[in-house]
Amino acid sequence: MDMEKLVALCRRRGFIFQSSEIYGGLNGFWDYGPLGVELKRNIKEAWWQDMVRNPPPGPDGQEISMVGLDCAIIMNPKVWVASGHASGFADPMVDCKTEGCKGRFRADQLTASVCPLKPSKAPGQYDKCQLTEPRTFNLMFKTFVGALEDDSALAYLRPETAQGIFVNFKNVLDSSRLKIPFGIAQIGKAFRNEINPRNYTFRSREFEQMEIEFFCHPNESMKWYRYWRDVRIQWYTQLGIKSDKLRPREQGKEELAHYSIGTTDIEYLFPFSDEPQELEGVAHRGAFDLTQHQQHSGKDLTYFDDQTRERYVPHVIEPSAGADRFTLAVLCEAYTEEKVGDEMRTVMRFHPRLAPIKAAVFPLVNKDGMPEIAQKLYRELKREFNVFYDDKGAVGRRYRRQDEAGTPYCFTIDGQTLQDNTVTIRDRDTLKQERWPLAEVAARLRALLSP
Repeated sequence: MDMEKLVALCRRRGFIFQSSEIYGGLNGFWDYGPLGVELKRNIKEAWWQDMVRNPPPGPDGQEISMVGLDCAIIMNPKVWVASGHASGFADPMVDCKTEGCKGRFRADQLTASVCPLKPSKAPGQYDKCQLTEPRTFNLMFKTFVGALEDDSALAYLRPETAQGIFVNFKNVLDSSRLKIPFGIAQIGKAFRNEINPRNYTFRSREFEQMEIEFFCHPNESMKWYRYWRDVRIQWYTQLGIKSDKLRPREQGKEELAHYSIGTTDIEYLFPFSDEPQELEGVAHRGAFDLTQHQQHSGKDLTYFDDQTRERYVPHVIEPSAGADRFTLAVLCEAYTEEKVGDEMRTVMRFHPRLAPIKAAVFPLVNKDGMPEIAQKLYRELKREFNVFYDDKGAVGRRYRRQDEAGTPYCFTIDGQTLQDNTVTIRDRDTLKQERWPLAEVAARLRALLSP
């Protein structure tokens, strides 16, 4: 797949734009256009429905208890001291002092970075490269709360959504009367001042996470770790990532964070890399986070079991997915070029559940009462689905426009509709056309789009 073609299509069709483009843009920041915002929203809604409202049965067939949160982006700075981000959330950085370059790169990713100077392929490969010694660079964005801009007002944009869940553990427990095991889920923005954002939207400075913190008894934590690892892998395949590009990988001991008992990276082989890149991490975090916040805040974050009379700090299993990264993977997986008859067509083969536009409605011609019937059908479907009405140009061209948008079904009102109240439905992937009764279109479309 040609990544440049995908990027061009995303801009042309309104999936993704460079942020602040009319002012030259800002590296590491992206805007989602009319189709892109629908695609990303469908991804987030599918995750919320499948993981929060209706998660799969547990490893012993039990019902999973799950609730949601929406935490503030700016939190008390002490949160980041307790979590370790204030002191340890850093990457090694090097600068190039060569005239005409003045680049800044991550020291541990030099071979994957692009050097502005030619014929060098990567920083340090050109005989004129003058790289500084590596130094640490904290990735959190700083800001100030209140009228003064001094150390007393210093705060940070959150680099992850997880800590908002941990510091609200006791609030959720007391207000909802949940019993362990249970999970708390959140979808929200996070910010990391990446040294070298790259690869389109994959590594950005502003991004969105879909995270679960699942609290369980320490003796059962490995069972729940395996459960969430398998559930999350299966979810991606159910939503269209069925190729061999999806590659779960268990981290080696040398890769694990100091608090991690085990971590599985769910990776995808993007066109811009020779190696699979992380879509999601499923981590067994042990009792590290609650213990840290208990020590730093002085608040009791233990759990008391009324039945066993046992008090303990729960272990945590964390499936943490990137909404933007999965959106990019969906775009890459869906992009297809194929020959139909004597011409090439570009089609986005989105899973119908994720497709930005669920169906398009066309009148074959703008006369003989066809537009009125088409408009009525459009208004009926619009109450339930995101649908598109198009009466401009030849039907073949309208089909091609919807192929590029990834619309799975198109309905055409034609001469036969006037005779027997049926419509033509055209399938995006198979190109097969058949007749449906006009009165049954909404019900049949609902069935096709149901999870």
